[in-house]
Amino acid sequence: MGVDLRQVVAGVLTLTMFVMLIHMIKRDHFDAVHDKLPGTEDVGFESTNFDTTHVRKNIGIWKGDADELNPCWAKPSEDNAETEGFVTFSLTNGPEYHISQIADAVLVARSLGATLVIPDIRGSQPGDKRNFEDIYDVNVFMKSMEGVVRVVKDLPSHVTTHKIAAVKVPNRVTEEYIAQHVEPIYRSKGSVRLATYFPSINMKKAGEKSDADSVACLAMYGSLELQQETHDLVDSMVERLKTLSRKSDGQFIAVDLRVEMLNKKGCQGSDSEKEKSCFNAQEVAVFLRKIGFEKDTTIYVTQSRWDESLDSLKDLFPKTYTKESIIPADKKKKFLDSEDSELEKVIDFYISSESDVFVPAISGLFYANVAGKRIGSGKSQILVPANIPDSSASASSFLSHYVSKKNHFAYSCYC
Repeated sequence: MGVDLRQVVAGVLTLTMFVMLIHMIKRDHFDAVHDKLPGTEDVGFESTNFDTTHVRKNIGIWKGDADELNPCWAKPSEDNAETEGFVTFSLTNGPEYHISQIADAVLVARSLGATLVIPDIRGSQPGDKRNFEDIYDVNVFMKSMEGVVRVVKDLPSHVTTHKIAAVKVPNRVTEEYIAQHVEPIYRSKGSVRLATYFPSINMKKAGEKSDADSVACLAMYGSLELQQETHDLVDSMVERLKTLSRKSDGQFIAVDLRVEMLNKKGCQGSDSEKEKSCFNAQEVAVFLRKIGFEKDTTIYVTQSRWDESLDSLKDLFPKTYTKESIIPADKKKKFLDSEDSELEKVIDFYISSESDVFVPAISGLFYANVAGKRIGSGKSQILVPANIPDSSASASSFLSHYVSKKNHFAYSCYC
């Protein structure tokens, strides 16, 4: 039988292509880069290797849940009996607390049938006090409350502040708690001044949705908007970060990492948990590299001023910035040099809410309420750091439980 030359040539080509494919597979899976990255020799990264094949292939690290969510709360009915008293309160400790404090105050005022007085804003230092409209849009807030509670900008002159009873309420206060612990005092004194305390950081959604949940959803996610100057400032800083991120299509990471928080008790975690609740700059840097982010990734850090402990993050990610390096020069004096930490916290909170990826290096209310804002706007790529023993890992393995389990309270508000 004669040999068909064309069949011989086809067989040789097929065999050659098969051998080439085998070599490509072996190279992809087994050829790792073991050289240390520049700048790691002095920061204890000697045992850390990064699989560049994984980095190149992990193209989904920027993408979160693409589902579009819309507000699904309904304005509650106007069937509450109106009373003559007032509920006053102050916003304190930064925007992550403001969101919760607003929700509690609105729910208390509605439950009592009282008039809510627009709060002032107080910082951590004595005498650090400002008006609500210095940060938030007062008209948006008042309009959002129409049909929910009556709102006035100031306490009427005939109501003397020393006659107002001070009442503490737990975060995410319930109608039952209000009826038992707040209403008797309100009936006796005529008005109350609220102070929200936080026995725990719990932003997980409860069981069945209630009328109170709709009130809380509206207050948390439909009432607070930044006043125009602050809104424009945050927008300009976000745009600056996007401009610095050309190699990643304008995408950037925000990392909540504040050096002064790392040594505090709440950051240490308990021995029984055996889980870290805070991660330093070096640990965050290694985590981000191992899950696939490349060295030219742009990173915004919430630390107010550059600290030398951030050098280990900048060694692996040279395009790492704090607010002082990206804020417009004409805004620096007012927002950074005024010794007013409240304005700086606002910048951090809203940039962290707008970034393409959010990494909470510190557990707590900032993480929980940024997560809620991000879920509402569809920015669900929230990656929680961990110590990764291998040279690489999938980013999806570190998605926040608030998103992966859809157990954040925000999922009661958006659908």
